[in-house]
Amino acid sequence: MYRAVPTATATTRGGSPTDSVDYVVSLDQVPRWSDAEHRTSLEFENEDPSFSNSYFPDPLTSSSGAEAGSNGMVSRFPVDHEINSKIYLWRGNPWNLEVDAVVNSTNENLDEAHSSAGLHAAAGPGLGEECATLGGCRTGMAKVTNAYDLPARRVIHTVGPKYAVKYHTAAENALSHCYRSCLELLIEHGLQSIATGCIYTEAKNYPREPAAHVAIRTVRRFLEKQKDKIKAVVFCTTTSTDTEIYKRLLPLYFPRDKHEEEVAISKLPADVGDENGETIIDERKIRIKPLPKKSILKPPEAPVDLPVSDVGLVRRNSSYLDTFLDPAFMSLIKDPDQRRKEQWEKTAQARSGWNCAKMLGFGDLGGPPLSAAEEYSLHSRYLAKANSLNLSEIAEMKIVYRGGVDSEGRSVMVVVGAHFLLRCLDLERFVLHVVKEFEPLIQKPYSIVYIHSAASLQIQPDLGFIRRLQQILGRKSQRNLHAIYVLHPTFGLKAAVFALQLLVDNVVWKKVVYVDRLLQLFRYVPREQLTIPDFVFQHDLEVNGGKGLIVDPRTKYVYHRP
Repeated sequence: MYRAVPTATATTRGGSPTDSVDYVVSLDQVPRWSDAEHRTSLEFENEDPSFSNSYFPDPLTSSSGAEAGSNGMVSRFPVDHEINSKIYLWRGNPWNLEVDAVVNSTNENLDEAHSSAGLHAAAGPGLGEECATLGGCRTGMAKVTNAYDLPARRVIHTVGPKYAVKYHTAAENALSHCYRSCLELLIEHGLQSIATGCIYTEAKNYPREPAAHVAIRTVRRFLEKQKDKIKAVVFCTTTSTDTEIYKRLLPLYFPRDKHEEEVAISKLPADVGDENGETIIDERKIRIKPLPKKSILKPPEAPVDLPVSDVGLVRRNSSYLDTFLDPAFMSLIKDPDQRRKEQWEKTAQARSGWNCAKMLGFGDLGGPPLSAAEEYSLHSRYLAKANSLNLSEIAEMKIVYRGGVDSEGRSVMVVVGAHFLLRCLDLERFVLHVVKEFEPLIQKPYSIVYIHSAASLQIQPDLGFIRRLQQILGRKSQRNLHAIYVLHPTFGLKAAVFALQLLVDNVVWKKVVYVDRLLQLFRYVPREQLTIPDFVFQHDLEVNGGKGLIVDPRTKYVYHRP
C-alpha cells in the first residue's frame, strides 16, 4: 500500500510532505529538533524595529526593550543535548513514518469513527478487527495492537480526556497520563521510537496550546528518567496552528543552548507539574504534623527483664518515637485553607485601599495581582468557553474586529469605541468574544487601533473592567503588544489612560500613541489595511477641518471643508 519516497523528494521544507499520495518516510529524513534552524518567537522581546517613515517616527522605538534574563533563577528544564537529540518535529500524519510505534487518539470503545482520521484506512481492516477484541480502553490509558499495513511495527491506542473548565486540573493530568502510558508501553514491548500526533482533539474541546504544554513537558520528564531506553520521539502536526505552537513551546522545555534556557525561565508557566509532568495540587498533598512533645518528662523506670516475645509490647513514649522520625518527612506544609484565608484577607485589604479610585469613577481596582500561573489558567478557561459558544451577535456589533497589518507587517486589531453600547451589551459574552478574537494575534507582535471618534456619546467601561480584561488576556498579550494607536482622543480619555498608567500597568499603557487625524493614522497603518466606519470620516472633518471636499461613503453627501 505504501511506497518509499526517494531521498531527493522526501526531504521537505518545514517538515511537510511534498506528495499527496501514500508514502513512507524514514526517521533519518525527519528534521531533528536539535538540528533545526533557530527560528523561534523567543527573539521577539529583543527586537527593536524602527519605522521607515521619518516624518512620523514611531515614539516606541526609542525605548529599550526589556532583555529576557534569568535573574539568578535556576532553570527547571536545563539544556540536555542527549535528550534533545531524541526529539523530532514533523508536519504530517504519524502513520506515514517508519518508526517502531505510532499513537492513535481514539475513544473508550476504540471505534474507527472516533480514531485519528485516516489511520484505519491506511492500516487496513485488520486493525479494526483487533481493536474490537481489546474490550475498550479507559481515559488516560493506552493499549497496543499490530500495525498491519502501516510502515510502523505497532499502534498504541490511547483515550484523551474531554475538557471542561470546572475539571481543568483533572483533564491536564489525564492528558499527561495518556502520553506517559504510551511511552511506558513502548518500553514494555522492547520498542525505541514513537510518533505521536496531537492526542487532544477539537471534538473534546481541549484548548490546543495548554494541551501542547502538557504533552511536551510530560515527554521531557519521561526522557529524563528513561532516555537510555528510547531512541526517538516524533511530534507530528497536521495543521499550521499546531506546528507554530510546537515551534514556540519546544524551546521552553527542550532548550538547545544557554540563551534559550535563560529566556525560557521567564516564559515558562509557574506550574510545570511534578517529576512526571502532572499538575501539582496542594490540597491533595499529605500533610504530617510533628508528634506533640511533653514539656516535662517522667523519670525513666527501672529496666525490667522481659521475655523476647514480649519486647514488642513495651509502650514507648513520644520522645522515644521521635528518634525514628525523619525531620524532612515531618516538615509541615501550611494548610491550603489557611493560605486561602490569608489570600482573602489580602484581597479585602487591597480592595479597601482603592476606595478613592472607585469614588472617582475608575471602577474596582482592588485585589492583588495574579501570578503567571493564575493568569494562564484564567485565560485557558475563558478561551475554552469562548470556542464552545456562538458569539455571532457580539461580532455583528463590530466593536472589536481584525484589521490588516501595520507599516511593519504586524497584525492589527481595530476597536471602535462608539459601537460599545454598554446598556444593551452582555459584558461576559463580550469578554469571551475579545479573548477569541485576540488569541491568534497575541502569539506574535501586534498593534491595536482604537477609534475614539464620537465615543464620548456612549457610556464607556471603567478602569476596573479594563484591568480585569487585561488579566484575562494574559501576559503574552502584553508582552507582544507593540502599540495602541488612539484616534481622535479627548481630554477625558487621556486622563483615563494616565490613570491606567498609575494604577494598573505602567508598561502596557506607556505604549499608547495619540493620533489626532486620519492622515496621521495612515502613516502607521496603511488605509487599505483598515475597515473604518463611515462616521469617522465625518468626525475627522468636524474636528480638524481642512480644504476641499469630502464625500460620506454611505450617504454620498458632499461636505465642504472650510
